[in-house]
Amino acid sequence: MRERRFFSDGLQGRNLRFVGEHKDELLPQARVGFVLLEHFSLPAFTQALDTLVTANLIRSNAFATSTFSLNGGSIASDLGLVISPNAALQGEHLHELDLLVVCGGLRTTLRAMPELTHLLQAANDRGVVLAGLWNGAWFLGQAGLLDGYKCAVHPENRAALAEIAKNSQVTSDSYVVDRDRLTAASPTGAFHMVLSWIDNLHGRGLVDAIVDILAFEESRYRRVHPSLHEKMSEPVRDAITLMGANIEEPLSQDQLARYVGRSKRQMERLFQQQLGTTPVRFYLELRITESRRLLQHSDLPISEVSVACGFASSSHFSKCYAAFYGYSPSKEVRYGCVKSTK
Repeated sequence: MRERRFFSDGLQGRNLRFVGEHKDELLPQARVGFVLLEHFSLPAFTQALDTLVTANLIRSNAFATSTFSLNGGSIASDLGLVISPNAALQGEHLHELDLLVVCGGLRTTLRAMPELTHLLQAANDRGVVLAGLWNGAWFLGQAGLLDGYKCAVHPENRAALAEIAKNSQVTSDSYVVDRDRLTAASPTGAFHMVLSWIDNLHGRGLVDAIVDILAFEESRYRRVHPSLHEKMSEPVRDAITLMGANIEEPLSQDQLARYVGRSKRQMERLFQQQLGTTPVRFYLELRITESRRLLQHSDLPISEVSVACGFASSSHFSKCYAAFYGYSPSKEVRYGCVKSTK
């Protein structure tokens, strides 16, 4: 029997959703509730929600989400789109939540809401993690739940929050995660905030896999890079960029080394130190990963996928594919959502 191969740290995150790393691991589902206030920031809310939904694509049913309003009625967002929540937030819902997020917005009125204050305090007593988006931190502060915590709030509301939550540290950060308080001042901050929470629950591997899925929209998501890039030197980053741009006709190791201004031996040492693998192995893993994308999302025949990913023969491609994924390319799910031009 052929020994199963595993992806190195550099590409493990990209392949979590492919290889089923946690297939047999029973993980508790984290339950998240969003309280939508009038004129809440729709971009901030959807950034947070999209991150959780994407996580479920990678690790099935890792998160369950619900939306609430205070009276159960529909809520108009800052963009004028009306959202119908699942229910009115009641005390019994708090038993079912691990995280409760207060969603505010630029035009959300900052006023005491006794019902919301009571529910937030009850959630805190039950050990529910509390979060606020945009100016949602103000409502946490008004409920007395930010004392001793650092927090983030939209710049328009920093002074108001500092006045009502005198024992908290109001920062200028886009997001803050301080123990069981999560606050974000913007849609970007909401994205970071939820990623940080997921990191605490499930580790960096899942976070990197989420970012890998969302990073296709570079202009929107360039603010986040997987932790892999944080520990890579410029020659290694440049080499990986060259690899990604030359999938169909792979460059030789001598060519890669020459283009990044290092010797072949230096590149091998840098890859081993920073990624725990060799340039040859990383290049193979990258091509195998890209072949999986083509198989799933195009209608190209296996022989053409093999050529497009730089394999000399279909038989060699099939052997490499089966070694990493545990089954042959012919067994792959073919969504075929991108049609070839032939």
